Amino acid sequence: MDTQAISPQNTDERIVWFAITGTYIFYILGALYIVAPVIGWILLMRYFWQRWNQIECDRQVPFAIWVWITGMLVMLISLIIGHLINDLGTAKLIKSSIGWAKGWALLAIFPLISMMNIRAELIIRACMIVCRHTLFLLPVFVGAWLVSLPQTLYISPLKIIGGPGPEFFALSLYEIDPGSGSPRWRMFTPWAPALGMVANIYFILALQEKSTRWRFYGIAGSLAMIFMSQSRLALVTLVVVWTLSTLLSRLNKPSTYFLGAAIFTIAGTIGEWLVQSMNSFWEGFRAARADSTRVREALARIAVDRWQNDSPAWGHGIVERGPHLVEYMPIGSHHSWFGLLFVKGMVGLLSLAIPMFVSFIDLLIKAQNSSLSRTGLAMLVLLFLYTFGENLEILAYLFWPALIMLGIAHQQKYTKAECSQSESGLKAATGFTASRSGV
Repeated sequence: MDTQAISPQNTDERIVWFAITGTYIFYILGALYIVAPVIGWILLMRYFWQRWNQIECDRQVPFAIWVWITGMLVMLISLIIGHLINDLGTAKLIKSSIGWAKGWALLAIFPLISMMNIRAELIIRACMIVCRHTLFLLPVFVGAWLVSLPQTLYISPLKIIGGPGPEFFALSLYEIDPGSGSPRWRMFTPWAPALGMVANIYFILALQEKSTRWRFYGIAGSLAMIFMSQSRLALVTLVVVWTLSTLLSRLNKPSTYFLGAAIFTIAGTIGEWLVQSMNSFWEGFRAARADSTRVREALARIAVDRWQNDSPAWGHGIVERGPHLVEYMPIGSHHSWFGLLFVKGMVGLLSLAIPMFVSFIDLLIKAQNSSLSRTGLAMLVLLFLYTFGENLEILAYLFWPALIMLGIAHQQKYTKAECSQSESGLKAATGFTASRSGV
């Protein structure tokens, strides 16, 4: 029996718990893309209702979360202005605004709703359960490839709701890489590199899991997803995020500086060999999937050229399909910064860059004394790395648990204040508890 059992203690935790632990159920139904925006906006309304009725501890929203809120609102403003100056029409403006509500808006909503009574350990355990489900389902995914079942069983009729593409509503058992001919798995994500991203988030959370049994499920499941995705960025992230966040969270330790001095001394003596090795690694990294690298680089060049020449301040307002050279991929896809420049211009790019910078400084300071802030710092570093390989907007429905953890990490300088209502009265009136253990 698990002596460290964790279960939801209030309505908000139940919503988050079942949304995460039901990942594979929603995936089978083709509803996973819908779940995150729906619960995000529902919880946001509950948060406002709780604050209005003063049934929550009056915790002050951290400055960094306000910056995220401001940045994502500016995203919406740039979207509106981009549609107006490019004369795209009301219909496209409404459609793009709905897309903003399902994408960029979530980067502000989930950090904000972390102010509710949602415990960090509940999110961690829920993600460990998804990892365990993955381990149990591995024979199904691998077996489907071995017996040559169809790669995609079906596409959910829920695709009628609208989304970036049918792959967001498809039940995919495996896929064959066109370059190498080897199998890759994307499981409950739209493509294999996205699975590597989510798996890295689960790996970071697994390191914070207190139960040895659940930590095993988390580490084993996340590593299985990373290696089965065969994502180059996922493998690099696995090493870089843990190493970098560990060093950054120990800047107040003298041993960090002694270690840094030793590393730089050794690097200075083998500098030429180190540079050659890095160049060889980078060339090998690019050559691992040469076609993918070619398309990504061409998309980047087109996005920058169109941004500079067409609309440098506000962008083009909407995504456009690229030419045959990039296999008709959307311009600016596979890269958050180039995508923002093309669609929302320099204003859009700064709307993401500034919140990330403010979050980094805030968490860098807090991570010196708080394990949860270290986790938040690792999440931020991971998201930053993936801005160079993915479009964060369309994958926010997958990594939203990391956004709640980011919000919790920003709160670490705040202690639990006394509620204006007693805990018993709070429970009687709303079913909520005032405890927030682990924060």
